[in-house]
Amino acid sequence: MSATDSAAKPQDNDSGMAAKDPAKRRRALLIVAAVFILAGAAWALLWVFVFSTREKTDNAYVGGNQVAISAQVSGTVVAILADDTQRVEAGQVLVKLDPTDAEVRLQQTSSALAQAVRQVRGQTDSANSADAQVAKAQVDLKKAQADLARRAPLIAAQAEAPETVQHLRDTVDQAQASLDAAKAQAASQHAAIEGTQIANNPAVEQARANFRAAWIASQRNAIYAPVTGYVAQRSVQVGNSVQPGQQLMTVVPLHNLWVDANFKENQLRHIRVGQPAKVEADVYGGSVEFHGKVIGLGAGTGSVFSLLPAQNATGNWIKVVQRVPVRIALDDKELDDHPLRVGLSTEVTVDITNDKGAMMAPPGNGQPIAQTDVYDQMASKADQEAEKIIEANLSQRRAN
Repeated sequence: MSATDSAAKPQDNDSGMAAKDPAKRRRALLIVAAVFILAGAAWALLWVFVFSTREKTDNAYVGGNQVAISAQVSGTVVAILADDTQRVEAGQVLVKLDPTDAEVRLQQTSSALAQAVRQVRGQTDSANSADAQVAKAQVDLKKAQADLARRAPLIAAQAEAPETVQHLRDTVDQAQASLDAAKAQAASQHAAIEGTQIANNPAVEQARANFRAAWIASQRNAIYAPVTGYVAQRSVQVGNSVQPGQQLMTVVPLHNLWVDANFKENQLRHIRVGQPAKVEADVYGGSVEFHGKVIGLGAGTGSVFSLLPAQNATGNWIKVVQRVPVRIALDDKELDDHPLRVGLSTEVTVDITNDKGAMMAPPGNGQPIAQTDVYDQMASKADQEAEKIIEANLSQRRAN
């Protein structure tokens, strides 16, 4: 082989490889471009059909009512009937106080009520007696007037002494004065009872009110649970001297719970009242999903209602994205199946597909959001006990 041929062959190889490199690069660039296009399309589809239809946050915690149990009267604790973590029913006794002083006061007011009934009974009898005296005085006056009318014509016939007729006139005047006095006495007696029955006489009503207050105070030596729930934060001990308003423990109803999801301010654009929400609690993980709905958005950010609100009108200022609590109501049936606790961490996803609803919660319907009839029952029983005392002291009068 000549030198000329040897020199030409490497040149042919270099040009062949050079021809192949651009094709490989174009193919690689096309593949990379296709991957990016597919990834972009996938992201666009995810955004349109998934991410743009929801708002999600893990800054969300379970909330609930925490009913503080406090004493309504002063006293010394003699018994504690519920402890932390225990379930209690509405109306169940939680703490008992020494009842000695209250029982003494109750006995005093009970006697005062019975005495008031008997006193009004006596006033009624006195009024009836005064009415009888009025009737008697009227009869005496009519008799005296009749005697005078019968004797007066005899004076003209000189058949009767003038002194006798004058005596009859004095008798009439005396009978009239007696009648006037009897009427005044009857009016005085009726003033205390007029327009009322014995049971609703003002004196009896006052004594009844005092007895009712003493009876309720005696019952308040037993401190009841106003709602059904679980005991927490028990601080009271046997022997403690407690005062009205002093907190003894807390009862937390775990049936009516909610979630406060703290969304960033730029996430609130499409959140509306009534939108469905899904909640996952860390305690159950992804195996349990709670379903709820948005029932309201907070009236301000958390920093505004903090103990020391931020003062942004300062020289050095850094913008911080604020968060607003969004309240999510939970399904009570799901809570019964999978109980939650106040303060647990959750992850909330709100479906914002339909964002045509109201941004703010509607006005209340006037119905109570929480109530108890425990104390109403106590007042009703106090009235029943007062009626028994009144009836017992009235029955003696009927028997007589």
